[in-house]
Amino acid sequence: MGGRLGYVLFYNLEYYFQNFKEILMLWNGGMSFHGGLIGVVIAVFLFSKKKNISFLSTTDIISCVAPIGIFLGRLANFINGELFGKISTVPWAIIFPQAGTFARHPSQLYEAILEGLLLFVIINFISLKKNKIIRTGLTSCYFLIFYSIFRIFSEYFRVPDEHIGYFLNFFTMGSLLSFLTLIIGLVMLIKIKRNE
Repeated sequence: MGGRLGYVLFYNLEYYFQNFKEILMLWNGGMSFHGGLIGVVIAVFLFSKKKNISFLSTTDIISCVAPIGIFLGRLANFINGELFGKISTVPWAIIFPQAGTFARHPSQLYEAILEGLLLFVIINFISLKKNKIIRTGLTSCYFLIFYSIFRIFSEYFRVPDEHIGYFLNFFTMGSLLSFLTLIIGLVMLIKIKRNE
């Protein structure tokens, strides 16, 4: 629900405001990582309150496994030929039938490697380090920070949503939302470090 509502609110609010019934038409596509993140945070908050367990301990656990889902999601984007990259002449550029006859960056694979595989390795290396006690919430902070950095970088290679385009001729909606999650992660990290 979070992923869909995030897409509606962040990426195409005016359209869905006029075509309200289409919000439920998931088969037409349209999901947002950042909306999904908000949905997960709300669900974990409610779950942790109901079960009387630590919210941050639960988000730490989720942060360790979430990159696997992100990796598989980006592979699905590649297979579906969606969220493709900018026109490119690099040797590994790919022609996506939905994007015309020009070869393009396989930006979905860049994101799968960075936001999926590399993020998984980094987060699990940090959280499973031997002989080191990891403060509750740190894994979640590092997830937000590294995901945001990788997403901002990979957005440079990706074609922005056609109906939105660029903000200030450079930033996509995905990169702007990632700057926000980066700031949230850094603020959380500073607060945790100050409490140590």
